[in-house]
Amino acid sequence: MSFGLDFVVDRDDLRRCDFAQAPPPEARTLQGDQVLLRVDRFGFTANNISYAVFGSAMSYWDFFPTREGWGRVPVWGFGDVLASTAEGVSPGERFFGYWPMSTHLLVQAGSVSGGGFTDAAPHRKSLPAFYNRYLRCGEDPGYTPQSEAQQMLFRPLFLTAFLLDDSFAEADFFGATSVVLASASSKTAIALAHLLAGDRRPGIEVVGLTSPANVSFVEGLGCYDRVVVYDQIESLAGDRATLFVDMAGNGAVTGAVHGHFGDHLKHSCRVGATHWEAAPGPASLPGPSPAFFFAPAQGQKRSEEWGPGGLQERVGGAWSDFLARSGGCVQVVEGRGRAAVESIYRDTLEGRIPPDRGQVLSLWDEGK
Repeated sequence: MSFGLDFVVDRDDLRRCDFAQAPPPEARTLQGDQVLLRVDRFGFTANNISYAVFGSAMSYWDFFPTREGWGRVPVWGFGDVLASTAEGVSPGERFFGYWPMSTHLLVQAGSVSGGGFTDAAPHRKSLPAFYNRYLRCGEDPGYTPQSEAQQMLFRPLFLTAFLLDDSFAEADFFGATSVVLASASSKTAIALAHLLAGDRRPGIEVVGLTSPANVSFVEGLGCYDRVVVYDQIESLAGDRATLFVDMAGNGAVTGAVHGHFGDHLKHSCRVGATHWEAAPGPASLPGPSPAFFFAPAQGQKRSEEWGPGGLQERVGGAWSDFLARSGGCVQVVEGRGRAAVESIYRDTLEGRIPPDRGQVLSLWDEGK
């Protein structure tokens, strides 16, 4: 491929997408601490649609700028160094991190260590450091070549789930004895449910809300104490102290949960928007006002308290346990090239991807 390729979407109409071509910089033109990476493979889930939905509000579009009015949807995956003028970063090394849906990424490596580096490019300095760190696979204790697909699909979402669980525990679950998760088949919800399940959080009931089509899949995960379809929320005990975690962003579901539990709802936490086109619902709701959870804030707090190594050690242990118990809960499906990337993007946007499928993509055709 002689040209670099970007997959871009219209910020105001996520159904409009296109491909943009531009030659990547040549190795001899790099300067300072620049690193040119080949974006090899990345996972694509409903979480990436949330990045697009909240692209302007949460500055997700700012990570990988492109032409006016359009955006590059961020993804998590692996890239290989093609050329580098940064000391401590060598051609051929493989990194895990946050990428655009592109064939190449040019970064400015800062804070280089054995574990990796941070993109210190001026436009990313004001953005959360959580997204700017690239992990060196050769030194990452959580990496194995065999688990790359699971890492792309689950690891960033698992970290969000870990920080959610940690923040809830820190607040003693706001006095709740039941945690209700909307969009229970989403990968963030699956990870959180696993963290809450069993004897790890004794006394906490884990309830999954899902659509009728996904009930069998969600029940088969083994991490929910109870699975309920959206139109049967009233079957839950309305007088039980409950914490609501909203991965769906569906106003009707949120309204039903708040209306059913009322003052027995101890905390309402919004995380994602898998039902991205659903109406937002009423502005005023019974019970507590929904609060948006921003994982980087909790991650930064714990990094300061535990040190980056302390946070990484805790997450790594929990991640290994999660992989052992649930690594095979989705069938990995790989796609390469323009047509595959556009098709999976559209299918994910429209909710056509079954929950037991995990999509791994690349803009590089086979053999390129």
